[in-house]
Amino acid sequence: MENASLIGLSRQMTLRRHMDVVANNMANMNTAGFKAERMRFEEYLSPGAHEDNFVGRDRRVSYVHDRATFHDFSSGPLEQTKAPLDVAIDGNAFFVVQTAAGERYTRDGSFQINNLGQLVTASGDQVLGANGPIVFQPTDREINIAADGNISVLEGTATIDSLRGKLRLVSFANPQRLIKEGSNLFTAGDGAAQQPAVNVQVRQGFIEKSNVNSVAEMTQMLDVSRAYTQLSTLLQQQGDLRKAAIEKLAEVPA
Repeated sequence: MENASLIGLSRQMTLRRHMDVVANNMANMNTAGFKAERMRFEEYLSPGAHEDNFVGRDRRVSYVHDRATFHDFSSGPLEQTKAPLDVAIDGNAFFVVQTAAGERYTRDGSFQINNLGQLVTASGDQVLGANGPIVFQPTDREINIAADGNISVLEGTATIDSLRGKLRLVSFANPQRLIKEGSNLFTAGDGAAQQPAVNVQVRQGFIEKSNVNSVAEMTQMLDVSRAYTQLSTLLQQQGDLRKAAIEKLAEVPA
């Protein structure tokens, strides 16, 4: 296969992967706490010409390689819900939840109370406090979540606050090492050591919305689609030229 076809194919493969990433971002525009993904491309150089009459940079063939995706951890806009169990993080930190596979991390603060009185996520995973799961009593009322994460309630007819726990917030020196899982969760990858979050506050009655910019993502989707179509046309033209050259060379002089 000619170099032009190989280079075009490498670009089409990365464009397809890029479209998958953009489509996933678009699908999660309304997912609370969702963090968009971005792609990183690089030039992959391969020696393509070996004859002595090709010298210097003419020997190189530049392919397109989608080296990796990375997380966009910029904060999403905060939406006020006034729901007492909705919590948003103001700062670079994550909530810690307990799943069947172990501890996971999320920015989605849409919490609720299950039938055991435990504070859980929308998926039913326990939200962890500084001393383990946060559990409420059946008579608890007027739940208050302070800026530092302390959760207090009025129990029964009491007029004095009772403490139910403190939200456990963690941060990472290199959050790009976090691995995205389903249900809007992250797991710690190699070298992603957690540490207690500092200079971080929580806001009760708010939800952090997705940080996906719908206009920017739609523009990217159109750009990717247009580039893929242009490459298909170019490759078709290359194929037609090759076919015409073969037919011309195959003609036998009369």
